[in-house]
Amino acid sequence: RLHEPRVKRIIEPMLAGTETTADPAYEEDLSYVRDLGLIGRGRYIQIANPIYQEVIARVLTGHIESNINVEPRSFVTAQGRLDFHKLLSEFLGFWRLNGEILARRQTYSEAACQLVFMGWLHRVVNGGGRIDREYAVGSGRIDLRVTWPLPDRTEQWEAVELKVRRQGRPDPIPQGLAQLDGYLDRLGLDRGTLVVFDQRGEPPSLTETASPSGRTITLLQV
Repeated sequence: RLHEPRVKRIIEPMLAGTETTADPAYEEDLSYVRDLGLIGRGRYIQIANPIYQEVIARVLTGHIESNINVEPRSFVTAQGRLDFHKLLSEFLGFWRLNGEILARRQTYSEAACQLVFMGWLHRVVNGGGRIDREYAVGSGRIDLRVTWPLPDRTEQWEAVELKVRRQGRPDPIPQGLAQLDGYLDRLGLDRGTLVVFDQRGEPPSLTETASPSGRTITLLQV
């Protein structure tokens, strides 16, 4: 169902965080996808429930995961923590070699970059943790929370925001840092990660910066 044009027209803007189209057929497609039960019947367009939110992402990233040859346990430290900096650093190398090729093969082209990153996360994190997602039409971003269980029965949380920089559009980093501040505040975290897929062809980089409130932010630009 997800690859039907009518379904894709509704789901893709949610994954990409973009605005909906002015196509006259949009309302008919919206009703069709609601009748399928994929989105809720409330005022706002959102995935019907957390299970579908997970399943949709897993279905659309399944073939990406099959192209990722890494050992998830290699990202776990001797103390049992998820080495998130290593996860980001190795994704940078993976993207340089394979990311753009995989993105071009995506049916959901507007959200292709985000789906490649989520496929990488699935491959690494599902060895022991879980991923919670928040995405919606017009938000301009996807928010991800990685939860990793620790040996002392507490949890390690990592918050990630995904954005895309497109040709002719303003730099999304200032807005992304402010949005990430709000997400981190809700989660009670003092640091997070902003991933920006730059479609202008700029060199990839992995650096640190600060959010408007002074939180430490890892900035991955690919």
